[in-house]
Amino acid sequence: MSPAAHGVDLVVPIKRLDAAKTRLRGVVGSDEHPGLVLALLLDTVTAAARAAGVHRILVICEDKRVPDALSGTGVECVDERGLPGLNAALAFGAERLRSPAGTVGALQADLPALRPAELAAAIAEADGRRAFCADRPGVGTTLLLAAPGQPLDPHFGVGSAAAHAATGAVRIGAGSPSLRCDVDTGDDLAVAAGLGLGPATRRLTGRPEPA
Repeated sequence: MSPAAHGVDLVVPIKRLDAAKTRLRGVVGSDEHPGLVLALLLDTVTAAARAAGVHRILVICEDKRVPDALSGTGVECVDERGLPGLNAALAFGAERLRSPAGTVGALQADLPALRPAELAAAIAEADGRRAFCADRPGVGTTLLLAAPGQPLDPHFGVGSAAAHAATGAVRIGAGSPSLRCDVDTGDDLAVAAGLGLGPATRRLTGRPEPA
């Protein structure tokens, strides 16, 4: 099976809900914060699952609430405790997904405005190359794709866009605002709301759909 026929398998990591997205605290009530983190994830993976070129999605979590929330979505989930950080979680998930003919990728869990067509376009733009999509400031990474049959080799963290470029990854997705709009702060959430939030995040935050 060719890489194009196989599609891309994506790993989506998420921390324990209570500990994730600390800079979003105060956007909703403190009791609702874990629900907000979960809503960001749900809108991200349900949009990604509808993107042409995406085959499987595997969420790596450390919170029993995540598998329950994903039940019935078709998204796979593994609760794996004790992995030492984001890159370790991504490498763990990528190894579970990797096949000789396939392409593995990493997608951030905080893209609540994600449009399936933009993710599909970025995957097509990569055209089988190792590639990454930078976030809005151009410093972080929202999507990383390995070359077919190759390890993911993630370098997420401060300055990840430059770190991934240094591994030979090509930059993709410049014209994909929803794919670049990760949400770490209230200001980020406002930008995502302007693009159009997914239903779970919109319902929790009370943000209207764009006019």
